[in-house]
Amino acid sequence: MSTMNISLPEELRSFVNSQVSEGAYTSSSEYVRDVLRKEQDRVRLRRLLIEGMESPLIDEPMDAAYFDKFRKRVAEKK
Repeated sequence: MSTMNISLPEELRSFVNSQVSEGAYTSSSEYVRDVLRKEQDRVRLRRLLIEGMESPLIDEPMDAAYFDKFRKRVAEKK
C-alpha cells in the first residue's frame, strides 16, 4: 500500500474526525478508504446502468414509469 497525503479544509477535517470519534472507524485513513470504496461502487453501478440502458435488448423506454414499475417489483420481493 502506498501513502497519499491530502489536504482538507478545516470543515471537512472536522467532519472526518467526528466520524472517527463516533467509533465507526479507527482512523481517518480508514474512513477515507471506506468513502472512496463506496464512491468506486457507485461509479461502477452507474456505468453498468448506462450500459444496460444502451443495450439493444431493451424493449421499452427507461423513463419515470419504467423505474416506478421497477421499484414496485423490488419492493414486492422484500
